[in-house]
Amino acid sequence: MDGNIALIEAGGTKFIVGVGDVSRRILARTRIDTTRPEETIPAAIDWLRQQGGNFCAVGIASFGPLDLDPASPTWGHINRTAKPNWSDTDIAGPFGRALSCPVAIDTDVNGAALGEWMWGAGAETNSSLYITVGTGIGGGAVVGGHLIHGVSHPEMGHIRMPRHPADRDFAGLCPFHGDCLEGLAAGPSIKARWGASLSDLPSDHIGHEMIAWYLARAVTTFQAILEPARIILGGGVMATPGLIERVRTEAVAGSNGYFAGDAQKIIVAPMLGDDTGLLGALAISRRDSLALRPI
Repeated sequence: MDGNIALIEAGGTKFIVGVGDVSRRILARTRIDTTRPEETIPAAIDWLRQQGGNFCAVGIASFGPLDLDPASPTWGHINRTAKPNWSDTDIAGPFGRALSCPVAIDTDVNGAALGEWMWGAGAETNSSLYITVGTGIGGGAVVGGHLIHGVSHPEMGHIRMPRHPADRDFAGLCPFHGDCLEGLAAGPSIKARWGASLSDLPSDHIGHEMIAWYLARAVTTFQAILEPARIILGGGVMATPGLIERVRTEAVAGSNGYFAGDAQKIIVAPMLGDDTGLLGALAISRRDSLALRPI
């Protein structure tokens, strides 16, 4: 792949749009608020055209769910989503047509997983799992250099969870499942219970114990299924001081001796920092497991 690559990190709150090259440099970037598709997508395209518009490819790491079946007539569309106005939106097509180049698209968390495996906390391992804990919860896994896909992409945030003994009265906030992992441990569910983000709660508040308890059970579930060499925990909630240490401790304690390996080395923080989203889009555009699709 020669030339610059248009990069889109499409989030529910903001689009980060950038230009990258094959040496992993981010040459330019901007932020565009996520409002309605007919406003946000054209604004992103206009900015990319202002950067020269001569791109060899587009890489998109987007919130989902997404249709990623190459044979589907709605490939590259956002499916049914809780984000108002975005269900059934074609997010890949407009960029490919406007910029006259092929498009690669995957979920934002799959992009982060692939980027961290290629260049970050999962580098030099055969397998790694990335879980983001923020406004929502999602996960992506790389095994043998390939992202895991089935009929579509994984939806790890929607696994069903046991209930913490002190949390039986909270219904959960997931609009589809109520008390799945996302409904119990994502940022909005924390604010719904206690009126503040986890990082703003006192260090001895039960919320810290409870969220670590849920995340640790998710970690041990995914370890039992995939046995990844790294479990990378990112997202805004994970910026809470001491949370990752609590998750490690609870994962070991809660597994009754069945947690394999050194939790300190397996359960880790991301390494790509503020570039995670754009580098995820770049990783998606570069991967060998899915060819770029002409639009």
